[in-house]
Amino acid sequence: MHNEPTPTDPTDSTDSTAQEIRTLATSVVYADDWTTLRRDDIERADGSRGTYAYLDKRDFALIIPAENGGFHLVEEYRYPLGRRGWSFPQGGFPHDESGTADELARIELAQETGLRAATMIHLGAFAAGHGSTNQYCQSYIATGLTPGPTDLEPEELGLVHEWLPRDRFEKMITEGLIIDDSTLAAYALLLLAEKRGEIVLA
Repeated sequence: MHNEPTPTDPTDSTDSTAQEIRTLATSVVYADDWTTLRRDDIERADGSRGTYAYLDKRDFALIIPAENGGFHLVEEYRYPLGRRGWSFPQGGFPHDESGTADELARIELAQETGLRAATMIHLGAFAAGHGSTNQYCQSYIATGLTPGPTDLEPEELGLVHEWLPRDRFEKMITEGLIIDDSTLAAYALLLLAEKRGEIVLA
């Protein structure tokens, strides 16, 4: 797992990894087991100075559990939005736990759905809110699923797990029932992997 963008060609003048904003100082405004709010004093490329506040968060894993021409999704209440919403299973390690992205993906899949996957393929990583956090999402496709018990956290009280056919999943996107950005981004990575012939789902 990482919090750095993928390096690009150093000879490319449009290299997005070049540091255009310099950090002069950083301070923690708030911190808990899951997130840290930082406020940095910065200097821009033109010499002007200012501040930038952002969430310092560890990477998380998202899993697309696929079988029988459809996907397993979860629905839960999202407090910042004040509503329930459907998404693929996802989550991160608490502050006192660590491991690989693959281990995290398997843990989150089992916790939220009870499913265990025989095969877990990494689809890719993407920034999850690049204007407000340094967090990345590591996305996976899980197949060869076996049911088992769930192990929900207190924050997941009321979580519902359901299998949906793929056409219904896509219709829910157009209906505004699936609005989770990470779910949509991971599905785009899956579509591209299928287009390249790297993944074939039954």
